[in-house]
Amino acid sequence: MKTLKPGEIAAYCDVHHRTVSRWISQGQLKGHKLPGRGNYRVLLPDFISFLQLQKMPMPPELADSMRESEPEVAPAAAQDRRILVIDDEASYRQAIKRVLFSSGYQLDFAADGFQAGVKIAGGQPDLITLDLSMPGLDGFDVIRYIRQQPELESVRILVISGLGSQELAQAKALGADATLSKPFENNQLLELVQQLLQGDPNAEQSAVGR
Repeated sequence: MKTLKPGEIAAYCDVHHRTVSRWISQGQLKGHKLPGRGNYRVLLPDFISFLQLQKMPMPPELADSMRESEPEVAPAAAQDRRILVIDDEASYRQAIKRVLFSSGYQLDFAADGFQAGVKIAGGQPDLITLDLSMPGLDGFDVIRYIRQQPELESVRILVISGLGSQELAQAKALGADATLSKPFENNQLLELVQQLLQGDPNAEQSAVGR
């Protein structure tokens, strides 16, 4: 789901960014931040609700973004397992979507670590696929955040990254359950996801060297 910085909101509303900060501090506009981060972000639906409540014009491109960011829910025959796909590259989000959605999983998406934190706080996924190189909160930060929360202990983390073996090993050391190198084969991705969700201890071994 798309998030906006206070500066972006200020530009849309033609106001000073301090005005946006005041809206957030006064509770007129709902803002979010992750632990240890002082900068606020606003979810697109919350900003749109604010615009509607204040009877302010809505930029057409925001309405289009809202439609594009809706979670993908598979047909009725889908497995009851929720997967959060976290990657700042739209092409890889779509590639992962094609494999997992067609297999019946319920999918949600985040383009950076901050969006991922908001999504996870809003509803715990069974598994996340996680890129490591992202702006702001990167994949390493996301792993640390999840593994520091006792209530998220059961969330399985599959790192999908184009970084080298040293970075993949670091991700495993921080708490990732398995890693998969970009570019990946569709059957490799699906096999790993199935193994991780089934609690297969061979899932980590099967990812080595890919």
